[in-house]
Amino acid sequence: MIPTKNETAMARAAPRNTASQKEVVERVMHAFKQGDLRNSDGQPVRNPRQAIALSESGSSDRVSPKRNSHALAHTLDGETRQMLLGRAAAKAIPGRTRMTKAALREAIARAR
Repeated sequence: MIPTKNETAMARAAPRNTASQKEVVERVMHAFKQGDLRNSDGQPVRNPRQAIALSESGSSDRVSPKRNSHALAHTLDGETRQMLLGRAAAKAIPGRTRMTKAALREAIARAR
């Protein structure tokens, strides 16, 4: 039996993403939609494909394990600066708009 055009196309389909890959893509696209992703020039990422490429470049066999673990931790962070600013505003933390994400986390923890 000769395969039809659809059957050959299905046989050549790209492999499906694993659950962990889907989680990373979900987090990256959330950060992309929030406007938190920046390219190497510091400009905001405007292309979803570029956002995925940036996330994939975070882990590489050409980079030290320490840097790979840092990139993974950054990807798994999950909480955007805007979310932290909202929590800081609810606690009326002064100077919050000039704080980094790490400083916002510390200030929120101290305000509890």
